[in-house]
Amino acid sequence: MGYSVEKVFEEKISGAKKNEERKELMAMMSFIKSNRIEKVLTWELSRIGRNAVQVLQVIEMLNEAEISLYIKNYNLETLNSNGTINPLSQFMVQILNSVNEMERQTIVMRLRSGYSAARSKGIRVGRKTGVQIKSDDQFLKENKEAVKLLKQGYSVRKVMKLTDRSSGTVQKVKKLIAN
Repeated sequence: MGYSVEKVFEEKISGAKKNEERKELMAMMSFIKSNRIEKVLTWELSRIGRNAVQVLQVIEMLNEAEISLYIKNYNLETLNSNGTINPLSQFMVQILNSVNEMERQTIVMRLRSGYSAARSKGIRVGRKTGVQIKSDDQFLKENKEAVKLLKQGYSVRKVMKLTDRSSGTVQKVKKLIAN
């Protein structure tokens, strides 16, 4: 579409979190305001969030700054080319947003129902008995080879192969050393 992508913001966090708790979202908002960005591109609306109120707050912040949100999978844009709010897109966003929130609530209900059914059959749910939660320092010490490789610039997949660690473990190491 001829757009010039200035920066990509990715976040691995629940979309149900409040906007203020989403570091990357807040960094994006700051970046787009200070760099005169005209448009934010997203693959789908649920990437902005799954809580209807939080998503609408983000769109409102973008609208106030006259920054259009383009949602690729629906080919929707929140602002018209002259910077005015696109009413049809606003309507569609509200419908899609409600569907996303309902989907999330359905997932939560299914999980709770599954846990309840398992408990009623005497199945223990949660961590195995005796598992102790380790401190971040202890975790990094136990995964020092992964720390070393990540600091050398190896990809998560390569570190997984070289250390025989799971994706979750290597991702956690990466997150801890980034902080």
